[in-house]
Amino acid sequence: MSFMGPGRDPANAKPADFRGTIMRIVRMLRTDRLRMAGIVLFALLSASSMLVIPTILGAATDRVIDGVQEGGVDYGALARLLGLGAALSAGSWLLTVSMGRTIAGLAQRMAYELRETADTKVSALPLRYFDSRSRGEVMSTVTNDIDNLTQTAQQVLQRVLFSLLMFLGVPIMMLTISPLLTLVVLATIPLTVWGAKFIGKRAQPRFARQWAATGGTNGHVEEMITGHQLVTVFGRQGESIETFKGHNEELYESSRSAQFLSGLIAPVLGFLGSVTYVLVAVIGGLRVAAGAISIGEIQAFIQYTMQFSGPVNQMAAMSSQIQSAVASAERIFDLLDAEEQSPDPESVPGRLDTVEGRVSFEDVSFRYLPDEPLIEHLWLEAEPGQTVAIVGPTGAGKTTLVNLLMRFYDLDAGRITVDGHDISEVERARLRQRIGMVLQDTWLFGGTIAENIAYGRPEATRDDVVAAASAAHADHFIRTLPDGYETVVDTDEGGLSAGERQLITIARAFLIDPSVLILDEATSSVDTRTEMLVQQGMVALRQGRTSFVIAHRLSTIRDADVIVVMEDGSVVEQGSHEALLKSDGAYARLYAAQFSKPAMEEEETAAV
Repeated sequence: MSFMGPGRDPANAKPADFRGTIMRIVRMLRTDRLRMAGIVLFALLSASSMLVIPTILGAATDRVIDGVQEGGVDYGALARLLGLGAALSAGSWLLTVSMGRTIAGLAQRMAYELRETADTKVSALPLRYFDSRSRGEVMSTVTNDIDNLTQTAQQVLQRVLFSLLMFLGVPIMMLTISPLLTLVVLATIPLTVWGAKFIGKRAQPRFARQWAATGGTNGHVEEMITGHQLVTVFGRQGESIETFKGHNEELYESSRSAQFLSGLIAPVLGFLGSVTYVLVAVIGGLRVAAGAISIGEIQAFIQYTMQFSGPVNQMAAMSSQIQSAVASAERIFDLLDAEEQSPDPESVPGRLDTVEGRVSFEDVSFRYLPDEPLIEHLWLEAEPGQTVAIVGPTGAGKTTLVNLLMRFYDLDAGRITVDGHDISEVERARLRQRIGMVLQDTWLFGGTIAENIAYGRPEATRDDVVAAASAAHADHFIRTLPDGYETVVDTDEGGLSAGERQLITIARAFLIDPSVLILDEATSSVDTRTEMLVQQGMVALRQGRTSFVIAHRLSTIRDADVIVVMEDGSVVEQGSHEALLKSDGAYARLYAAQFSKPAMEEEETAAV
């Protein structure tokens, strides 16, 4: 079992543009020009030092051999050569440490900016984006993928930049010793590059599958933990475990395949490097025997051969990490490049500073999917101070209607106005400041009860918080808690009943003193006796405010000024409770079904 919406299928995940992704990462790193300049300088100086050392050691070897042949070794000159080599080695080490420190700062700055950008992006994305992805998948991108990318970038910069400079510098030093041996070494490069490219090209799609499967696994785990109680109640643990096994199997197979293929690069290139080393040793030995080069020179050349193959092997060893990081980067950029919600219009002074509460839906049409109409040509008028109840079967478009009023989605056609102002021409923040909303699903964050009530108005005083709680009939139960309003609520909202949690969210809406109120099944989690108290508070709250109440329990909306009946995205009836019953239409059928004799007896029993 899974609660996840449709998302990207890991099995079909394909690489986008490997080179383009790499260049985009490079452009991100280049924004910190000072650190990048420091890294390049440190790498250049360190590589230059390492390039000179084999030549110095070769000269020292020749000095010893010549001294033995001539009857005396100049130990002073030998000591100076060895001292110079040691000093260059120590200097290269210090430069490498400095480069590593600078790279760490650069990579972590990139991680900081990516997380900040991703957080800002998530806030700017429309609900449509999250409708097609699980929360776990988005969380995995913002956390795991960013960590994987930045950690790999740090290691790659540390190793590959230095290796690249050595890769370019070593052939120059080789040429000064033996052009013939240099050609032998360089002849293996095309084969090495082809082998790495051949394997890497086949590993990349598997890394994309791996990270997509990671997101799917995380999403399933997050949803099963969140819905653990529901899973247990319905006895679906077995199916949940089987679904997890499927995600885990996909993750295992994609990871195994990706790591195996990328792991082939190092041994293949290592074998080519060994062949090159043997060729250099054999041909070099013949050249020494012929007197073409000295023993010290062939020693230096062999060291250069090792320095040349070392960077190749290091880059090969990093290949799997690079492939994995590119797959993560593609997922990150997919998030960052996602289409944002339509921009807010420019602020107009005075617009909605005060709201009377006249709300109009004028020929409104909306659909989630292009081929599946939901709301078509809907007209609805709510006068200031009216309570408008919206009823209808599941899927009729009741919640969608208020979501459109909140501008969670943009209309396909028509317009919605508040006091004559088209809400598409009003800043979302300004619009939502005038609307209070209480949802069926409660959400409390980790903090005190007082902080949760004041979430929409952090500057509220304690007296304001208590007044809002009293209006919601939550004050009494809050004061019975061990720490009263300072009682800490965990993120899993443990210790509070569903009804108590709902009362806190209702108090939160009371505190912001909205001009328009939306109650989406707000009392569904409250027992019948508590519901009566909440209804009394709502009567006071609704005075002078336009209220939209979505309810399945028709007993809660009998006193509504207007009851709107929706079916298949359209308003089929509207009027008062008495008028709709007399018309004997859709509302009367709903009422009769809900208040049949058995249902009424059950309700009366619950009220006792």
